[in-house]
Amino acid sequence: MISSLPLLPPFLPLLIGSMAAIFLRGHIRSAIMLLAPVWGALQLSGLEPGIYWAMEFMGYQLEPVRVDKLSIMFGYLFHLAAFIAIVYALHIKDTVQHVAGLSYAACAVGAVFSGDLLTLFVFWELLALTSVLLIWARRTERAYGAGMRYFMIKVLSGVLLLAGTLIFISQTGSAVFGEIGLKQEGILNLGAWLIFLAFGIKCAFPFVHNWLTDAYPEATPTGTVFLASFTTKVAVYALARGFPGTELLVWIGVTMACFPIFYAVIENDLRRVLAYSMINQVGFMVVGIGIGTSLALNGAVAHAFNDVIFKGLLMMTMGAVLHMTGKINGSELGGLYKSMPKTTVLCIVGAASISAFPLFSGFVSKSMVMSAAVAEGYDYVWLALLFAAAGVFHHAGIKIPYFAFFAHDSGIRTTEPPKNMLIAMGIAAVLCIVIGAFPAQTVYALLPWNADYQPYDVTHVLTQLQLLFFSALAFVWLNLKNMYPPELPSTNLDADWLYRKLAPAFMVPVYYSVTGAINKTEQLAKEGIKRVINNSYDQEKNQPKGYFAQFWPTETMVFWVAFLLAGILILYYI
Repeated sequence: MISSLPLLPPFLPLLIGSMAAIFLRGHIRSAIMLLAPVWGALQLSGLEPGIYWAMEFMGYQLEPVRVDKLSIMFGYLFHLAAFIAIVYALHIKDTVQHVAGLSYAACAVGAVFSGDLLTLFVFWELLALTSVLLIWARRTERAYGAGMRYFMIKVLSGVLLLAGTLIFISQTGSAVFGEIGLKQEGILNLGAWLIFLAFGIKCAFPFVHNWLTDAYPEATPTGTVFLASFTTKVAVYALARGFPGTELLVWIGVTMACFPIFYAVIENDLRRVLAYSMINQVGFMVVGIGIGTSLALNGAVAHAFNDVIFKGLLMMTMGAVLHMTGKINGSELGGLYKSMPKTTVLCIVGAASISAFPLFSGFVSKSMVMSAAVAEGYDYVWLALLFAAAGVFHHAGIKIPYFAFFAHDSGIRTTEPPKNMLIAMGIAAVLCIVIGAFPAQTVYALLPWNADYQPYDVTHVLTQLQLLFFSALAFVWLNLKNMYPPELPSTNLDADWLYRKLAPAFMVPVYYSVTGAINKTEQLAKEGIKRVINNSYDQEKNQPKGYFAQFWPTETMVFWVAFLLAGILILYYI
């Protein structure tokens, strides 16, 4: 159904805010930036379900704005995340970060409201272009290298999406972005797989996840908050829209939920720990999409909603630590609770939320996915998710606050971060508690599918409390026995070892061999030409050698020209 046009496309208020940030300065710029997501959210509240701004392009119907419950939920989430991130970044004066952050949020909103694959592709690529600026804005050599690797992988995702889209359009005659699935026939199946892989790269599937753990920790303290909010959640939305009930996603999601735990436990950079934790949490969402029931899908999108808030809170607290101390490695921190008590408390709220403590936001969404797994007979999946839930409490619920604010006293004495950073963290912390205590009135009210679920029953609460208790007991015992992996200054590589170590080790010798052969050939050619020149010139007489190099009189040349001309004329007339 094509509806009457709204006042503006949903992404435009944020884009207008980003353009204003280019020219405005001071308090006026701050006010406009804060008003942009508020204005955008108010516009969303007036939108009715339907298709807006429909147009024809090259014979195909485009639907740039499609409004339904799923897109509206992510639209509200992204405007809320943008507002919190803007508040957090108000103290900085870097125009690049402000413009890139707001533009990035606008592209995320545009992507989730895209009703066709071509419009989705446009915003998909703009997401990569705007987000990489938040990495390069840190202006370090490591940030530049990580940003280049990040951008190349995102471009690959865009190429796969475009190729799959073109196949899909040519075979179906429609560009509409709806349920695609992997059970197509012929070449259409190839197109579906290409789109699936494009979504998977942005969702940080195993073996194509390293752009996240490599680049996010190298971004600016404020840029990481934006990055943690949008890219992977757009991919989760795309999977929920295009591939619900695809069983392969269940096993991919389980792998995502489990394997980051081992790397996060030994990681020293605390923002990289949170990057691994993000993959772990997205794994729960992917499992829910793969199961495909109403309860599972609701659990996936509800957990995406909550993850943006509590992961953003944890990223903000670690960004505050980095901003105030200049350090982020667990081996260099500790004892900060003495000089940053408010930040410590806010970090603990985020840790409790991501660990799914009852009365915190993570509990009311993560349990939905696990309940759906049990209900559909995925018992082994449920056990694996239980292990993953214990693991995330270990590395994000305990390790982050413990090594940053407690553990050994590093001797660092600083102050609380700027007030705007505290306010942003406070907003996120309050939301974590309110959503956890009143899910039916908050996140459950936005859910796209009909499913009755009550998180606070005796079984769920007792199971989760036991899990958390024994996980904490294991951490304490390992720490007292000095068996917990120590925080060591190091850089951990996983699948990125293939292109950061193995590929250079193979390609560098090949490169030098090829360039050496080219240089040698060039040198031999130069020497040969020089030898020819030297042999054709008489140094003693200071003149060229040979009959044809002699200086001939003009009349001789005229004679031979006339002779050749006469010969040509005779041959022509014969």
